[in-house]
Amino acid sequence: MNTEVFITCAVTGAGATTGRSELVPITPPQIADAALEAARAGAAIAHIHVRDLETGGPARDPALYREVVERIRSADVDVVLNLTAGMGGDLVLGGVESPLPPNPVGTDMAGATERLEHVAELRPEICTLDCGTMNFAEGDYVMTNTPSMLREMARQVQALGVRPEIEVFDTGHLVFAKQLVAEGLVDDPPMLQLCLGIPYGAPDDPATLLAMVNQLPPRCVFSAFAIGRMQLPFVALAPLVGGNARVGLEDNLWLERGVKATNGALVERAVTILETMNVRVLGPAETREKLALTERVT
Repeated sequence: MNTEVFITCAVTGAGATTGRSELVPITPPQIADAALEAARAGAAIAHIHVRDLETGGPARDPALYREVVERIRSADVDVVLNLTAGMGGDLVLGGVESPLPPNPVGTDMAGATERLEHVAELRPEICTLDCGTMNFAEGDYVMTNTPSMLREMARQVQALGVRPEIEVFDTGHLVFAKQLVAEGLVDDPPMLQLCLGIPYGAPDDPATLLAMVNQLPPRCVFSAFAIGRMQLPFVALAPLVGGNARVGLEDNLWLERGVKATNGALVERAVTILETMNVRVLGPAETREKLALTERVT
């Protein structure tokens, strides 16, 4: 059991959630405020996506990231920044009879350097690396991350001095994550995020979680989360199997039945769950030490 846990708050994500809750942040000021709210509530790490200002859909404009990051760094609240690098791997095929050319609506494919442009400019302490391809949700959409793309992104992230958080959505992703570590493309300690309950990846049950934990690379620091109604139960499950916790509106919109969540409220609930289990919640400075991160950029 892990008795000293850090909490990551994933404050907005890229999914179609803005129409389901008015509390999901969209603009850079809203996203920055949500990250700071989560930090004040006890989150050590803020995981950041940005959104299109007109549609609320996914975006990867470095200018949007720049505004969010500058607002957070100028505040008097310390939090470890974790910027997504998952955008730019979105492929929507043209249909079951004519898969090519891809559907331009929803397709956003970019090269490794372009996908990391905001990371190179802003140098967050952490950025994500989605460690594989999968049929994410429904229809003709494929989350696309080839081995050569992931190796090149890992090389660039390592050269930037940024720690990759390897996102593992299924057991095959975990196999490749260990390969990246074995090839020296990920510095010690490897940081992994086990993402469960996402169609059509690893299901959000304790047996699957244990199976994945038993295949983790040595010396790694890991977190585990599930989406929807299983988000808060996984706050309790994760430390029991040695991990850290993640909550936030990227993964779950509800605090309880009939009560829409805010990021701050989800973090507060996670802190309550962990402290009730006699688990100490780590702050940003202790989390940096645990992950061997570079000093906070101001």
